[in-house]
Amino acid sequence: MPDRVDHDRVDLNGSGRPRPRAWTAPVRAVTRMLNTEVGPQQTQDSRAEHGGVVDCGLYVDGVRQPGEWSHADALEAARAQPGAFVWLGVHEPSSAEMAGIAETYGLHELAVEDAVKAEQRPKLERFGEVTFLVLRTVRYVRHGELTENSDVIETGQVMLFIGPDFVVSVRHGDACRLAPVRSDLEGRREILGQGPWAVAYAVMDRVVDVYLEVADRVGDDLDILEGEVFARQAHGRIQRIYQMKRELVEFKRAVVPLQRPLMSLTAQVNRSVPKEIRRYFRDVQDHVTRTVEQVSAYDDLLNSILQARLAQVTVEQNNDMRKIAAWAAIAAVWTAIAGIYGMNFDFMPETNWKYGYPVVLALMLAISLGLYRWFRRNRWL
Repeated sequence: MPDRVDHDRVDLNGSGRPRPRAWTAPVRAVTRMLNTEVGPQQTQDSRAEHGGVVDCGLYVDGVRQPGEWSHADALEAARAQPGAFVWLGVHEPSSAEMAGIAETYGLHELAVEDAVKAEQRPKLERFGEVTFLVLRTVRYVRHGELTENSDVIETGQVMLFIGPDFVVSVRHGDACRLAPVRSDLEGRREILGQGPWAVAYAVMDRVVDVYLEVADRVGDDLDILEGEVFARQAHGRIQRIYQMKRELVEFKRAVVPLQRPLMSLTAQVNRSVPKEIRRYFRDVQDHVTRTVEQVSAYDDLLNSILQARLAQVTVEQNNDMRKIAAWAAIAAVWTAIAGIYGMNFDFMPETNWKYGYPVVLALMLAISLGLYRWFRRNRWL
């Protein structure tokens, strides 16, 4: 009885003196209604309890079992029957949320830290029986016109913890949502029945398919940029080319490092991945290779466009300098003749002639017209 009394008493005023729960319940209710300090704390506790868990499914022989499962109950049920595994989906979890999941599923603290920070390059690591796979997701950002501030590619990350009877997917950003992947995979029982690695294949396949879509869209933008630079009246600004190059570098960081993890997954010596799933990973590897080739070609093309535009700017500057020099030469005729007659000497030719002034003006005009025609003929003007 004393234990029950102590359990039902809480301290609200911080003085160390417990008060019965019957007294504190109305106080908490009023506090929630008035949105005082207790409200945000309760909201935070609720979020910590449910947190970033998007979906938790228990699968047996490729079939999802009915009902709603907590991640702990689902794992316990999966380990109780053969051919079962858990797919836990998490979106942008906090450290506290991931700590609870890590304790249940036995995840390594270094991998958990990487999953929370989401600042990793694509990689594949193994911690005991758990494989940690990091993918960078991309999404094409629609834009009406490419400018020096346009966002072309949006990136995010997906981390997968793949164990013998579970797979935990941690998603950061909205570049590639995993709900369609789960829905599509649940309709392919023969693949889903292969276990957690089937989920890893489906997620990676979706991420790489988006790579191909983004690569095609980026190619369209480069065609427009190239057309503007090599048009008769070139007006492609160098800032736009640099912006496109920066976006392409971001895309490259997501695609190129993924080749090494895929080589490890498709290797014959890798016994952790089922043989049938390794065949599917080879198909994903082919798509990644194709995307890498596209990105490399785009990078070379963009360098060529940049060099061409720089050469155009140099030629335009040279043309401007020739025009300035030509007009300066024409103006020098007037300056030289006017300077001679402005020296105020007593004995100068034609100073006392009645028609000397108009004749000198006509001479300067004639020389200027002659120089103008000569410069035009040589395309300086």
